[in-house]
Amino acid sequence: MRLRLSNVYGTAPLRLTGASIGRSAGGAKVRPETMRTVRFSRSTSVTIPAGGHATADPVGLRVRAGEHVTVTLYLKDPTGPATNHNLAIATSYRATGDHLRNPGAVPFTERSTSWYYVAGLDVSSRRPAKRETIVAFGDSITDGQAATTDADRRYPDVLAYRLKRAGRSEVVLNSGIGGNRVLNDSVCLGESFLNRFQRDALDHPRVRTVITMGGINDIMHGDSTPSTCTTPNPRATSQALINGYRQLIRAARAQGVRIIGGTIPPFKDSPLHTDRGESVRDAVNQWIRDGGEFDGIVDFDRALADPSDPDRLRAAYDSGDRLHPNDAGYRAMAEAVDLAAL
Repeated sequence: MRLRLSNVYGTAPLRLTGASIGRSAGGAKVRPETMRTVRFSRSTSVTIPAGGHATADPVGLRVRAGEHVTVTLYLKDPTGPATNHNLAIATSYRATGDHLRNPGAVPFTERSTSWYYVAGLDVSSRRPAKRETIVAFGDSITDGQAATTDADRRYPDVLAYRLKRAGRSEVVLNSGIGGNRVLNDSVCLGESFLNRFQRDALDHPRVRTVITMGGINDIMHGDSTPSTCTTPNPRATSQALINGYRQLIRAARAQGVRIIGGTIPPFKDSPLHTDRGESVRDAVNQWIRDGGEFDGIVDFDRALADPSDPDRLRAAYDSGDRLHPNDAGYRAMAEAVDLAAL
């Protein structure tokens, strides 16, 4: 396997003193016999420039599909702002000092539910190389907000398990970012779909298909009072969102990647719901279903909707905020994906 690290949002060079990887034994524990030192051009340390990336040398470690691995990073010096994935729905553990070869959990007294610096983990296989990567690209609903922490119940997780049970060899990558928008960047919630699609979807190794879903944050925040995190927040129109999606379609097609459009799920009774926003959502969903511009569609909207009120999230799938699904809702989303279309 090969570890990829990122300092893309750092303001100074990131000095990584060392890194290790091993198969998880639960929580902060690592199976000691599986611990491996990670090297960069044969060195145990690396300096990643601000805005840059680093790719490690390959590490020999056998892993199975769906197995958890633990990456440990030792940063001896202050780092400045950390490039991170805020809504990891998984626990990271922190300790003081160098514990790169420590398989135990005792020193790791601090916890966080974000991931830091890790941009990817590429795993080689004995199978012939082919394009078999599926990227789930979207906002907090793809990211898995409100799913059970450390349980792998986001919809991309469940989709990966479905593929495995079906005897398929594809892998599923989750490129969702909580709060992310199709059309506008945010200093808090990431670059827009348009500005990160190449890096976070198309540039992953061996990508064959992207499932994209988003627009609800453009709709909701465009109808609300602007804040630091939602500036700029112009009112999103259905045509603006459709034009944004057309840019993603063109980019995917230019690289021979299939792109599947996911409809926007219901959000009636959520705090930022408006009648105008509902009309925009309906218009975008109609275009996704009937426009014929995607290579396929996943109707997340209908999979999650209350049969008695299709603008409302079904109660059994509601995490409680009328917007984000619970574990059962994420399972329903994954089951709505036609495996034959991937």
